[in-house]
Amino acid sequence: MNKQDLIQQLSLVEHIEGGYFAEIYRSTENVTTEREGNDRAILTSIYYLLTEDRPIDRLHRNQSDIIHYFHLGSPITYLILHPDGQLERVKLGINLLNGEVPQLLVSGGCWKAAVLEAGEFGLLGEAVAPGFDYRDMEIAQEDYFRENFPDLWDELAPYI
Repeated sequence: MNKQDLIQQLSLVEHIEGGYFAEIYRSTENVTTEREGNDRAILTSIYYLLTEDRPIDRLHRNQSDIIHYFHLGSPITYLILHPDGQLERVKLGINLLNGEVPQLLVSGGCWKAAVLEAGEFGLLGEAVAPGFDYRDMEIAQEDYFRENFPDLWDELAPYI
């Protein structure tokens, strides 16, 4: 199976952050939040694919917690910038002896980016609770990071 097979079989489309995705579940029950619009699905889930020609998931921040699950292909490296300024790198994959993890929680409020560093593709699943809503997502802006994280700028710039 190659990336084109996955894109077709899973009905994936290009995502604004990079890569490809398809929403595969959105709960019909909602939860009330303090967020704009108040009501959110309790849970959503997507497939997310990075490929050698779309290898970067751009730096962004969500208000909800997101669990990332590795499914297939090459590992994906995550950069997670915590609210306290700590930058963490985690490799999502199945080679546990090489330090990879098969699932990863990124807490709401953390900035995150991901990159396929080698291989044709990496396929993930994501579960978001409360469910994903574009109003809860913020795409990184260069000025904010140059001003607030100047010591990390060189490392984060490729993902902005």
